[in-house]
Amino acid sequence: MRRQPWLNYIILIIILGGAFYFLYFRPKSAELKNLRAQREKIEAELVDLRAKKHQLDQIELEIATMTQTLKELEAIIPLKKEIDVILRKIQEIAFDSKLNILRFAPQGEVFKEFYSEWPIPIEISGNFHNLGLFFDRLRTFARLFIIDKFSIKALSNQTDDLTITSSFTAKTYMFVEEAASETAAKPKPKAGKK
Repeated sequence: MRRQPWLNYIILIIILGGAFYFLYFRPKSAELKNLRAQREKIEAELVDLRAKKHQLDQIELEIATMTQTLKELEAIIPLKKEIDVILRKIQEIAFDSKLNILRFAPQGEVFKEFYSEWPIPIEISGNFHNLGLFFDRLRTFARLFIIDKFSIKALSNQTDDLTITSSFTAKTYMFVEEAASETAAKPKPKAGKK
């Protein structure tokens, strides 16, 4: 029996197809599977990184908000005393309220856990309406003040502008967190030889 020439072509095509499959297509298919696996892994990492970036953006927003809040609070309860600023502002408020400051005697600080209290005994004279204006303006002052030991007395010789005297203690507050950390960081001086 004689072979048909077309059968030789079919066998050649099958051999070439097998060689193409085993030498080119199968390795490329495995490489393609590896690339797909790497792509899926990278996409998963990308989703994770996007979630982390969103969390980071949220944290940065919270930090900005907290920083702004801290700045506002530092204006109310600052880190240090500003005697001259406070005295000037209280005198300005009293003058604007048409009151006379008879006594302004800042006392020493009373230290608490993370803040200190600074009492300032004040005595003023004027009329009742102007005293109300003074306290209303003191309320809008950037520093926090608590009025304590308040007393009011009528004057025996009254005029339109002078009907009362009032004495009170205005307490303001300061953070001492930095002062405490600075004193803890300073080395104690060594005792010298006698």
